[in-house]
Amino acid sequence: MLKIGLTGSIAVGKSYVCEVLRDLGAFVLDADETAREVVAPGTLGWQLIIERFGSNILLPNNEIDRPKLGAIVFVDETKLQLLNSIVHPLVIETQNDWLRQREAENADGIAVIDAALMIESGGYGRFDKIIVVWCDAAIQLHRLMRRNNLSEAEALKRITAQMPQEEKKRYADYLIDTSKGFDAARQQTIAIFKRLKLL
Repeated sequence: MLKIGLTGSIAVGKSYVCEVLRDLGAFVLDADETAREVVAPGTLGWQLIIERFGSNILLPNNEIDRPKLGAIVFVDETKLQLLNSIVHPLVIETQNDWLRQREAENADGIAVIDAALMIESGGYGRFDKIIVVWCDAAIQLHRLMRRNNLSEAEALKRITAQMPQEEKKRYADYLIDTSKGFDAARQQTIAIFKRLKLL
């Protein structure tokens, strides 16, 4: 089975590219979804986060208040690293289980794991090919402000907390530029999928 890592910075359109890949017949796992699963109430990840960050980051239903935790870690590099050191190993373990299950289903399939921090966490080495989704910096900033209802300063803080897009692009086997919108991104994704099918 072909294992593809899909990455890119915040608010560049990774989710849309994943939708297209899913429509084309790839298995797709969203790392944000996995990250939510491994910190669901009562899990090991949840317990470790409460131990390190305190119970005041919990919602009334005991779920972690992600915006509240985000506001803490995106302004403090040490706390961000601490959170990542808890979540990343659990996410990678879950991803590996998922890959084994997909391979058992279809040894000739294409499995795509979407993870924003794949390069930073070192997890990219497990994949046969890497796709980096990116867009113009001004477009990224505008999308993030609109999507998360953030001020320009807050959005910039989140963007600069991640590896720069230009650096991520250096790890790519394939690049998808979403700056020109959905149709252009879709065409690029289809072209790359066709090339992957030939590998």
